[in-house]
Amino acid sequence: MIKLLYLLVAAAVTIVFADESPRTMVVLGDSIAAGYGVDGDEAFPAILQQKIDAARFPYHVVNAGVSGDTTAGGLRRISWVLKQRVDLLLIELGGNDGLRGINPEETRKNLQSIIEKTKAQFPDVKIVVCGMQMPANMGPEYTRQYREVFADVAKKNNALLIPFLLEGVGARAELNQVDRIHPNPEGHKIVAENVWKVVRPLLAGERTATKKDS
Repeated sequence: MIKLLYLLVAAAVTIVFADESPRTMVVLGDSIAAGYGVDGDEAFPAILQQKIDAARFPYHVVNAGVSGDTTAGGLRRISWVLKQRVDLLLIELGGNDGLRGINPEETRKNLQSIIEKTKAQFPDVKIVVCGMQMPANMGPEYTRQYREVFADVAKKNNALLIPFLLEGVGARAELNQVDRIHPNPEGHKIVAENVWKVVRPLLAGERTATKKDS
C-alpha cells in the first residue's frame, strides 16, 4: 500500500513538472525581429517574452532574427535552428523578398519548405505566419500577389496568421527610425502587441488543454 501511494505521488509530481516545463518559441525573422537600430530588449521578441512571463505561460522566446534575411536565407538556416526543440515557430520573413522584387511564388515556395522541414522534425509544432505588405509604388499586381502569399501559406498549413505585422506602425514616421522601414522602440511595442493578440489565445488554449489532459 505504501509503495503504491509512493508511485501515485511520484506520478503526480511528474505530471506537474511536465506541465510547467518550459517550451520554446522561435522567432525566425529578419532585421525587424533582430531589432535593427534598437537595443535587444526593445525588439518585439524581447517584449513578447515579457508578456509571456507576465501571463505565466511556460514559454521561452528564442530570437532567430538576422538582419537582411530573406525567406531563402531562412530556409537555408532552418536546419540549424531545428537543432533545438521548437514548440512554436513564428515566421517573420518575406519583407526583404518584397523590397528586392523577388517573385512572390518563390517566397511562397520558401515559406512552405520552412514549414515542412519544421513539421517533419516536430510534428506537433504550432506555426504562426507574419504577413507583410509592400508599398503601392511596387505596383498593384505585385503588391496583391505578395500580400496573398502569407494568407495562402497559413491556410494551407493550418497555421495562425498575423495579417500585417506592421499594422499601426508602417508609414508612421513617429513610430519608425529615420529610414522609415525599421520600427523604433515605440513601434516595436505595437508590433509586439500585434503578435500577442494572435499568440496569446493559442498559448492560453494550450494551457487549458494541458490541464484537462492531466
